[in-house]
Amino acid sequence: MSEKTKGYLLAVIAAATYGMNPLFALPLYQDGMNPDSVLFFRYLFAIPLVAAMIKGRGRSFKVRRAEILPLAILGIMMAVSSLTLFQSYNYMDAGIASTILFVYPILVALIMALVYREKITIQTALCILMALGGIGMLYQGGEGATLSLTGTLLVLASSLSYAIYIVGVNRPALKEMATLTVTFYVLLFGVLLFIARLYLDGEVSLPGKWYLWGNLLALAVFPTAISFLCTTSAIQRIGSTPTAILGALEPVTAIFFGITVFGERLTARDCLGILLILIAVTLVIAGGSITAPLVRFRKMFPRLPLRHRK
Repeated sequence: MSEKTKGYLLAVIAAATYGMNPLFALPLYQDGMNPDSVLFFRYLFAIPLVAAMIKGRGRSFKVRRAEILPLAILGIMMAVSSLTLFQSYNYMDAGIASTILFVYPILVALIMALVYREKITIQTALCILMALGGIGMLYQGGEGATLSLTGTLLVLASSLSYAIYIVGVNRPALKEMATLTVTFYVLLFGVLLFIARLYLDGEVSLPGKWYLWGNLLALAVFPTAISFLCTTSAIQRIGSTPTAILGALEPVTAIFFGITVFGERLTARDCLGILLILIAVTLVIAGGSITAPLVRFRKMFPRLPLRHRK
């Protein structure tokens, strides 16, 4: 197998494992766990995994004082994105939620244009309209049925938080820090949000069946460690743009598990809406204007020197 073929295969694995969130989260919901508890354990289990990666690669846990506040803000933004996405699963099919979440590259382009005065091309503007049309088709389903407004707003909030995180992690304050170290502190600060919410709620829900602890561990391993490790290896073999484009398989994976495992149903209108969103986002990524910020976010386990900048 050639290195290029390996790269494409790794990119597919990265996207597929990242789309496994619903596969492991929904059975925990059915068992009575709430999103805060699920995410608390996901972050808690992921922290030592990332710490082991840092030690294994000889990285440092040290951060400068000026970096603490930006890391704390990013940690909260990531936690908010995770929380609103996992809450949306209670209001809509996970596959639909994952597809709407996938508009975050377009939101990155909008933020860069509005805040940092980057020019929006005609192609990007058309892709934004295409994505909005796709969301509209998902929202107004077949036979007059509509998606939950609460669920739609939650997943859009998740996508926006995700986009803000991606933009923030590329700012000068953190750009010199190894991405793996950033990830460790983002998880560390992010878990504090769930600790606070669970403290105010007064109760942490636990899996009622022993084997569901495996779901919690799987959330930390597959959508986190394996996905990002494969992403890094894919980027090194085939480059950042093909890897980012293959990220379109993330919502496809979620839809696949939603239909085959959880009995979710898609109408022809839903399929067309999903297709519009995937095409729009793929065209935006292929345009190259936001590829570097997306890759900086996804490249969690770099093999490069600590001070290297992508």
